[in-house]
Amino acid sequence: MFNLPAVVLILAGICVGIHLIREFLLGPSGDLLVILHFSFIPLRFTGGAPLDAYALISPVSYSLLHGNAAHLIVNMIWLAAFGSPLANRLGAGRFIVLWVVTSMVAVALHFVLHPYDAAPLVGASGAISGMMGAAARFAFRTARLNGRPYFIGPVLPVTEVFRSRMTLTFLVVWFVVNLAVGLGFAAAPDAPRIAWEAHIGGLIAGFFLVSLLDPHRERSLR
Repeated sequence: MFNLPAVVLILAGICVGIHLIREFLLGPSGDLLVILHFSFIPLRFTGGAPLDAYALISPVSYSLLHGNAAHLIVNMIWLAAFGSPLANRLGAGRFIVLWVVTSMVAVALHFVLHPYDAAPLVGASGAISGMMGAAARFAFRTARLNGRPYFIGPVLPVTEVFRSRMTLTFLVVWFVVNLAVGLGFAAAPDAPRIAWEAHIGGLIAGFFLVSLLDPHRERSLR
């Protein structure tokens, strides 16, 4: 935990802090207001209601909210695993840009496919999927520099990424799992719906965006 980059710790702390406040300090009505204001609800943008300030920030603020403790814990584990080497590679500022952009692209794809959906969308999964997509551009090659995990080597061209058997296997399995989840395979009848389309949007965004954000981009192109 103490080797995690500061930006990863801060983002994880914000997500955990918000969830604890919702769980233990806010009553049901207060928690409902948080969800209504800060989650992403497609119907707000297509239902004829005026777009207030909350609606305008919801394409990013939703990523800091989580449905339950299990949802939060799983996302924070993946954030530590993929976010740490990526944040060390990109730096804090570029990493935050990646979080924001992939979160927005994730909900954009969800919105295109479900423009009249009234269900609130929450969770950092879109941004974390973006980190997985970015990691694929390094073929998941990591090293420890000064005791910290770091993605190494240049950002690979797309054609070269698909020549890596491990990377291709990861991407195929990832897409199959998300498709199975989206189709409700083996899900309990009362299980919350998972916005798998947002995961795909986030992964695709991170896959292509990392080449623009990589601080070693010019060196990689030589």
